Amino acid sequence: MAQKILAIDIGGSAIKSGLWEKDSLTELPSFITPKTWDEMKAYLKSLVEEHQITDGVAISAPGAVNAEEGVIYGVSAVPYLHRFPIKQELTDFLGVPVTFQNDANCATLAEVWQGNAQGIEAVAFMIIGTGIGGGIAIDGKLRTGANLFGGEFGYQIINPTTLETLSDLGSPVAMAKHFSKLKAEDREYTSKEVFDLAATGDELAQEQIDQFYDALSIGIYNILVSLDPDRVLIGGGISTRADLLENLEVRVKRLLQKNGAKELKASIMPCKFLNQANLIGAVYQFLTEQA
Repeated sequence: MAQKILAIDIGGSAIKSGLWEKDSLTELPSFITPKTWDEMKAYLKSLVEEHQITDGVAISAPGAVNAEEGVIYGVSAVPYLHRFPIKQELTDFLGVPVTFQNDANCATLAEVWQGNAQGIEAVAFMIIGTGIGGGIAIDGKLRTGANLFGGEFGYQIINPTTLETLSDLGSPVAMAKHFSKLKAEDREYTSKEVFDLAATGDELAQEQIDQFYDALSIGIYNILVSLDPDRVLIGGGISTRADLLENLEVRVKRLLQKNGAKELKASIMPCKFLNQANLIGAVYQFLTEQA
């Protein structure tokens, strides 16, 4: 009998879900993230019952997920998920097998399984959003590190004077906030609006976008010289911009040449999956654990 798996992606503001059947995902309506763990459990129970889930639930979650222990360490925008045996408690409550994996790692797994990292020996995956997360896969398997920090590229310090990190300087959201502050027009610009202004010749917008690209390029350069992966995949909404890869490739190549690493070839590509990446990767984690 074909499996029917409920896939869940827990975000700080909303929960995305989908049904995995016959090797494809059908998305369900999103839901505002519950304020308490009891409310979260009740919501998941309602989905399991409504869709008659008997095979299991695959969950993508924020934080430092120890998939083997079934505990989520670290911090996140959903604080009630952390530091207790969440996997066992939810398995008992729902009455079906449950798996957990970090959201960025789920996105990485989706690319390894069915995306642009298939058959690639070593891949670094950078997710660009409000902050910057990521993942590392070697021979098709996640490398989460001794302390579950493998792939947390956003923690790289980019500015040694201010100690600003890649998440501070390479996030389009942070870039737009900084632009809004400098513009001083008593309004908040979106990153898309900043890019649109730059295209019309706005010098401040162009300056901020250049700094944004420079920060991302330094981050990618650091990944390349540290891991020497076969490929760096870029995810997040910004990855759909047609000019993103061109700008990054030029800057990264310049950094490699300047610092004596011109033989290091950088393969930078967008990810295949966007909004469904975490759900698909969560399913792969489930199938791997249950195999």
